[in-house]
Formats: sequence, structure tokens, C-alpha cells
Amino acid sequence: MSHHSSKSLRTTKPAKERFPLSLLCLTLGAFAIGMTEFIIMGLLPNVASDLGVTIPQAGQLITSYALGVAIGAPILTVFTHKLPQKKLLVILMGIFILGNAVSVIAPTYLLLIIARVLTAFAHGTFLGVGTIIAARLVHPDKRAGAVSVVLAGLTVANIIGVPFGTFIGQQLGWRASFGAITVLGIISLFGIIRFIPVIVQQETANLREQVRGLLNPQVLLILLTGALGCGSLFALFTYITPMLQGITGFREQSVTWILVLFGAGVTLGNIAGGKLADWKLMPSLMVNFAVLAVVISTLTVTMSHPVLAVSNIFLWGIAAFGIMPGIQLRIMNLAHKAPLLATTSSHSALNLGNAAGAYLGGVAISSFGLTSIPSLSAALAVLALAGAWLSYALTGGRRSATAAPGDAPAA
Repeated sequence: MSHHSSKSLRTTKPAKERFPLSLLCLTLGAFAIGMTEFIIMGLLPNVASDLGVTIPQAGQLITSYALGVAIGAPILTVFTHKLPQKKLLVILMGIFILGNAVSVIAPTYLLLIIARVLTAFAHGTFLGVGTIIAARLVHPDKRAGAVSVVLAGLTVANIIGVPFGTFIGQQLGWRASFGAITVLGIISLFGIIRFIPVIVQQETANLREQVRGLLNPQVLLILLTGALGCGSLFALFTYITPMLQGITGFREQSVTWILVLFGAGVTLGNIAGGKLADWKLMPSLMVNFAVLAVVISTLTVTMSHPVLAVSNIFLWGIAAFGIMPGIQLRIMNLAHKAPLLATTSSHSALNLGNAAGAYLGGVAISSFGLTSIPSLSAALAVLALAGAWLSYALTGGRRSATAAPGDAPAA
């Protein structure tokens, strides 16, 4: 007990509460961020018709957001890694609120794209810094729980936020959805200012070590694998609303409920994926990619039958999101000495995959029509499977699956 008695004076107070209030402010921030990223999926036809652009062009609003995350996360991390963390969170939430406020009033397609990119800049770094702070707000033995509470904000945004935001958008116009997100951002900002303590930072790994951790070929390979997995997800998810309306024949109101069901699948996938990754990391990841490819391929057949399409989408949500915990864990294992840039860059790589998926989906629709989307998505999942297999083979199979952080190959 004596080894942390000096700290116990400071930590007794928050330790009594299950989760400090400060943690909920971070979760709310993550919730708002998740909602911003995914809300456009449900409103794609509305935004397209309002701004007078095609569905593939509206899809570029998702591509541009993802690119903003990809470029913004490492750049902001590099430039701000000396800033006090609380101050940084306040600045990031300010950028986020500004970007969403501009989205509410953006009169043109181009201005909306610029607002989306601005909002996206805050995304990766907020989640990176937010999870690091979360881990330090609680007792050492509750760290993983604290991080998952913050990241749960993103998952819950998919189940509750996106369908609710889509519903608001369908009733009051898509701009109202961004208005609601702006309000959430403001509440989160006040919470951060009021409840998050100023944390004295320990010495962070210097930038050279961070970059070396990131440029390890093993890390790059798993980042590419994750990006392909995300490409598969976004090629399909970006255009799911026009597909459900155009091919399956659902009315606008029904889409909201299908998105709720998809969100439930996502949550199950996330939980199951975490458990499987803890059990056997790389084998479970490879099986998951294989299952994903099969589940998506069946959509080519089921998409024209309402009941089959909906159950297929639920299964796809489970399979697609079972992958995320494993990819994150693998990145942390491989870049253990200097994880900040590698974990922030994982948001970049995964969002580059999101951007590429949304973009390729748009190209496929323009060339071959909406029905070609599942084939494209399944092909990307197969490529991701090849990447996971290669990563597993290169690190000598079994050893890497159980490697403690200390046995990682020297960079």
C-alpha cells in the first residue's frame, strides 16, 4: 500500500465516485464527434437535393471530413504536444463548435466541405488526448475502463445520436442536425472548463521516438490493414440510405430504424471484438475479415428483399465493428514505446480508409450504379484479410499474438 500512499491524498475524492463527472464531459465530447462524423450518412439524399448536387458528390462531404481527420490528427499532435492538455482540449472543442456552427449556415456545397474539414481537424487529437486524460483521472487499475467510457461516446453516437440526428434532419431540415451537435459541443466545452483538472504532464516521449514508433514497417502494415477495413465499411455505409430507399424501397422514416438496428450490431461487434482480441488477437482478426467479406457479399442478393436486407445489415454491423478493438490493440502492441503519435495516427490511417471508401463508392455509383457497392466493399474486406494474414506471418505467428509489450521487435 505504501508505494502509492503519496498519491492517495489526491485521488481519494474522485475514486469514491464511480466515474468522475469530468469523464462524462469527455464522453459527451466524443459523442458529439461521433455524431458529426456519421450523421451525413442518414441525410445524404436530403443534403444532395438541398444543395443541388448528386449523391456521389454529397458523398464527398464524408470523404473530406475523413481526410480532415487524417491530415489534422498528426499535424495537430506534433504542433501541440507541448501544450497543457486541458488547454488543448478547450481549443479543440472550440474548433469543433465553430466548424459545426458554420455547417448550420453554410450556403454552398464548397463552404459546407470547408466547414466539415475544419470540424474534422479537432477529431483525432481530441480523442487521442481525451483518452490519455481519461486514463489519468482514475485509479491505475481502472484505466482501461475509463478509456472505454470515453470511446463509448463514439459507439453510443452510432446507436442513439445518428438515428436521432437523422430524425431531426428529416423533420426540420439537415441543418438542424448540425445545430443540435453544436449545442452538444458547447455543453461539453463548459464541462471540460469546469470539471477537468489541470494535469501536470510527465515528460512525453520526444518527437523522434514518436515518429520511429510510427514508421516501424509492422505498424505501417497494420495501419494499412485497418485502412482497408475502414474503406470496406465506408464504401457501403456512406451510401446505405440511398441504397435502402432506391433498391430495397424503404421510405425515409424506416431508414432511421434500420440505422438504430445497425448501431446495435455495431455495439455487439465492438464488445465481441474486444473479447476475441484479448483471447487470440491476430487469428480472430483474420477470421473476422473473412466473415465480413462473406456477409457483405450476400448483400448483393438480399438488398432487394426488405426483411433479408435488414437482417443482413444488422449482421454486417456486428462483423464490421468487431475488427476495431483488435486493430487498435495491435497498433499499441507494436508501437509501445511512443504510442501517442501512433495511436493518433491510427485515427488518421483509419480515416484515410474512410475517405477512400466513400470516394471509391461514389466512383462505383457513377460508373456502375448503386448495386455495385456491396461487391466493392467485399473486395476491400478481402484485401484487408490479406494484410492481416501478412502481418501475422511476418511476426512469426503465435509469438506476436501473445507478445508482451516488452518483446516487440526493436525499431
